[in-house]
Amino acid sequence: MTTTTADEALAAFPVRTPITVQWGDQDAFQHVNNVVYFRWYETARMKLFERIGFAGGEAVGPILASTSCRYKAPIHYPDELVVGTRVVDVGSDRFTMEMAIFSPRIGTIAASGEALIVSFDYVAQKKAPLPDDVVTAIAALR
Repeated sequence: MTTTTADEALAAFPVRTPITVQWGDQDAFQHVNNVVYFRWYETARMKLFERIGFAGGEAVGPILASTSCRYKAPIHYPDELVVGTRVVDVGSDRFTMEMAIFSPRIGTIAASGEALIVSFDYVAQKKAPLPDDVVTAIAALR
């Protein structure tokens, strides 16, 4: 039997975030509740933002415009997941991230999703162009 590793399954994802499944992440059906996946995606998004220097604290920063998740296999406690994150599209004022949750326990990608991130001027309260250094950092990850 061939065992898939996180490195193999997430080879196309330059940012990887380890996640420990908690007992309380499960619902009455004894699998991780769907809402928890979005918390994991949030954690992975923040790690990518930190890598590209777009984690906030400036007048212009990221804001989540939309997000999605496709559930492929149930996740249970205990598991030590890895969430892979990458940028798949860049526009003048936005970029699209793709995420994949790998479960070593089941040996496969258990969920995948996308997030649309818009560059936002928090002082002016409107969209803003992506800062040049952020665009350069994204290109370096790809």
